[in-house]
Amino acid sequence: MNFKCKLKVILAEKEIKHGDFAKVVGVSPAGLSALVNNKSLPSFESAYRISEALEMDIKEIWIRPKE
Repeated sequence: MNFKCKLKVILAEKEIKHGDFAKVVGVSPAGLSALVNNKSLPSFESAYRISEALEMDIKEIWIRPKE
């Protein structure tokens, strides 16, 4: 299943620095970079922490493109 991560846009809109956000959600900066650049998918726990920190639904952050 393919998902597209919208974190890059979301963090830019909210003016949140990637390094600061990585600390808040307990992900390494390299790990967050991989997520932001659609190189990897997070564990459920990480996705949940990210969605809580952004006060957004997981489906707003990771979307499934129409095939």
